[in-house]
Amino acid sequence: MRLHRLEIEGFGPFLSRQIVDFDAFADDGIFLIAGRTGAGKSSILDAVCFALYGSVPRYEGGDKRLRSDHCEPDDPSEVVVEFSTGAGRYRVTRSPEYLRPAKRGGGLTKQNSAVQLDAFIDGGWVALAAKEKRVADELDGIVQLSREQFLQVILLAQNRFARFLLADSKERQALLRRLFGTERFEDVQARFDERRRASENALAGAAARVDTRIDEAERVVTDGELWGDAGTAPEPSSTAARIGALRAALGRAEYRVERRAAERDDAERALQTADAALTAVREDRTAQQERDRARAALAQLEAEQPEIDEARRTLERARAAEALRATIAAASRAESARDAAVVAESAARAAWDATGAELDEVSAETLEAWAAERTRESGAWARAAELEDGKTALRSEIESAEVVVEAATARVAAGDEQRTALPARLADLTAQRDRVRRSADRTEDLARALASAGARRDAAVEAARITGELESADRQLAEASTVLAEAQTALAQLRRRRLDGFAGELATALVAGEPCSVCGSTEHPAPAVHTDPVSAEDVERAERERDAAQTAERAAQTRSAELTSRLSAALAIADGLGVDAAESETAAAGDAHAAAVAAGAEVVALDEQIAQATAATAILAQEREDAAAALAAAREALALLAQREHEAATQIADARGAFETVAERIAHVGGQASTARTLASALSERARIEQEFAEAKSEQDAALTASDFDDATAARTAMRSAADQEILDARIQAHRVQREKERSLLLPLEMRTLPEDPIDLAPAEQAAADARSAWKTATDAAGRVEAMTDQLRRLIDSAASEHARSAEQQADHEVLRGVADTVAGRAGNTHKMSLETFVLAAELEEIVDAANRRLSDMSTGRYQLQHSDALASRGAASGLGIVVFDAFTGQTRPAQSLSGGETFLSSLALALGLAEVVTARAGGIQLDTLFIDEGFGSLDADTLEVAMRTLDELRSGGRTVGVISHVESMQEQIPAQVVVEQTPAGPSRIR
Repeated sequence: MRLHRLEIEGFGPFLSRQIVDFDAFADDGIFLIAGRTGAGKSSILDAVCFALYGSVPRYEGGDKRLRSDHCEPDDPSEVVVEFSTGAGRYRVTRSPEYLRPAKRGGGLTKQNSAVQLDAFIDGGWVALAAKEKRVADELDGIVQLSREQFLQVILLAQNRFARFLLADSKERQALLRRLFGTERFEDVQARFDERRRASENALAGAAARVDTRIDEAERVVTDGELWGDAGTAPEPSSTAARIGALRAALGRAEYRVERRAAERDDAERALQTADAALTAVREDRTAQQERDRARAALAQLEAEQPEIDEARRTLERARAAEALRATIAAASRAESARDAAVVAESAARAAWDATGAELDEVSAETLEAWAAERTRESGAWARAAELEDGKTALRSEIESAEVVVEAATARVAAGDEQRTALPARLADLTAQRDRVRRSADRTEDLARALASAGARRDAAVEAARITGELESADRQLAEASTVLAEAQTALAQLRRRRLDGFAGELATALVAGEPCSVCGSTEHPAPAVHTDPVSAEDVERAERERDAAQTAERAAQTRSAELTSRLSAALAIADGLGVDAAESETAAAGDAHAAAVAAGAEVVALDEQIAQATAATAILAQEREDAAAALAAAREALALLAQREHEAATQIADARGAFETVAERIAHVGGQASTARTLASALSERARIEQEFAEAKSEQDAALTASDFDDATAARTAMRSAADQEILDARIQAHRVQREKERSLLLPLEMRTLPEDPIDLAPAEQAAADARSAWKTATDAAGRVEAMTDQLRRLIDSAASEHARSAEQQADHEVLRGVADTVAGRAGNTHKMSLETFVLAAELEEIVDAANRRLSDMSTGRYQLQHSDALASRGAASGLGIVVFDAFTGQTRPAQSLSGGETFLSSLALALGLAEVVTARAGGIQLDTLFIDEGFGSLDADTLEVAMRTLDELRSGGRTVGVISHVESMQEQIPAQVVVEQTPAGPSRIR
């Protein structure tokens, strides 16, 4: 990774835009960032870190003083950094959050942070991302270094050199964990501990289940009094012994089951004998009762016999009379028909007499002949009657024809009038169409105007809605900023308290007679008191809370920026119109457009009317000819109808005679003929029915003579309906069957010679009840013993099998516990190193080896760093210690015992070694730019020369090294410089 260019404006001590061209120092390989203390040298590195990661390590846990205090409210704040990797060249532009003048209402409003990532492609910059989350994801893949790794391998900031060298194992583990991402090994340890606890719980549960089942089994044995001669449970011993004692009790229970089963079988046989005796007595009692009932029923049937004999005689006479029913009925019907014929003849003769017609002989034949003659006479008048009936219709036809003639005359006149008025109408329609067409031609322009007005109205509505959302988002952003500020303040306080308590924390690890890890003294006269303890976990928890608050604030900033952008776009589209004004404009545009559309439709209608009027001239001429022809035809039809009316009047007068109408004359003659035919038919019908009555009467008399009845009246009296006959027959048959049935039932019962007195069931029932009670008692006792024995057997078998399984689980648990303790640094782990510490120790060894390659030269072979896995005192975290081997004494000593210059060289070597290892672990990325911000002023001339020689070696391979220092000798040795100086007005500048 190589930095090319840095632009700073409104950031830190810089107000106006300052530019640093790192490519200008590529040939020198090393350059110095110089300036007086407080001028802003370190702010250059802060700007690089802020551009890439959005944060500055110096301000963690406190107020983010990123925006320059020299900025006016309208001044911008921005950092731009250009860099390249193997993937290409990139540019990051980032602005911090700050307050600016509000666009509406006066006062200040929060300007959200912003960031944009560009790539240099085909000779130009192309935007890749513009949201913080997306930019962070893209940079993660491009830079391939986290912020912590970046600060260790590229930007070695102040106070970070000695921090890694002098840290204890716990702090060094936290740093290495962030650099190498070894949290997964801590997860492995946690999973093994979880499995160990689960195994312990399973074993405890199994033991509890075994004890519970054995306790339950012993309770069953005690309740069943199965302990044998001892009478009580044996003294508590091993689980196996308790199970053995229970198995002995189970044997006694099984013997008791056999005894109770035998008693139950004896009681069951006694019950069967008593039940059989009771059944026999009950059967005799039932037979006795059935015998008495049959005797009473047979006596009742004998008493009903006279009634049954009378019913039989009635049934026999009814069946004899049934044979005469048809003959008697036929004679009755013939007599009734004869009487009706006499009445009909009398009525017909009276009607004939009323006609006033006279015949020499009134017989059926003469009447039929007279009626036929009258019918022939009336047939000649039928045509006249039809004409008479149609006279009104004919008159209507004539009147209609007259109306048709008048209408045809009117149509001819109207056609003439239309032909005269048509030219003037055509001219009016043409003028109207031309006027409407001019309005319709503006339809498209008005449609565009309506669409524009609608867009402005929608934008105005959207702007009003977004304004409300933006106010809510600004409130949420203010709340999130407050929460973040509180979290940062709390984190800073915790860190300050932890730093203040380091002395007390170190004092807690002091052991009398052992050397102090800071000063090396074995005497500790006045150890510091740890009055306000703050653990690393407290700090980490506060950092997580700060990060969560920071994430929430960023989300709120993003939301506010997005709403602001959307509001600006909506206001631009609305063109300054409010919702009401935009609605009015849209309504007016809609009305104008609707009028134009209606005018277009009217033009089409007018064109059609003009075409119709043009074609109407020829049509009217043809209609004039058609109307004249229709008029002539109507007049001819009227003349024909008048002639028909005259001829019909002549025929009607001839046929009417002395009657008012022809129809009246025809009806009179037809009535006489009908009366004559009715009388003729009545005479013929009476003669026929008289003959039939005589024959039926003769047949009835012959049948009565051959029967047992004296006359027809006696036969009718004896007759019964079919239903009555069935009832009589069913009663007779039922009596016969029931009497035979009772006799068949009574005979075998009488043969049993049962006693006449009622049989007593009480003695047999009592004996059966006693036997059943004894059987139930024996069955219940056997069931209880069997249930107790089954329960005891199940409990013993379950406890024994669970006890066997728990022994196997115990062996597996011992293996799992050993692995979990080893991974967690417990028990047999002599170095008390967890798995994560072991992995980090291997990384630390590589870091120390890489550092020693430089430290040996820098210390002229005197010092070497060594990884130490020695146990820390009082159970403190160990395994990641660093000690210094002094070749002059041949002994190792704590790093804290080094002088200031020695500490600087050792820290520099260790930082460079750490950078090499982290770079290799990050995929072997190329580091072409390196910054070192550390106090070179504490070094003497020789040590400074060694440091400069080391820095000069770092230029190999085209690397550019930037050093921050105000030491004059370094300014003399490094000609390539970036000078940061304060202006008289206050802001700093770069030259």
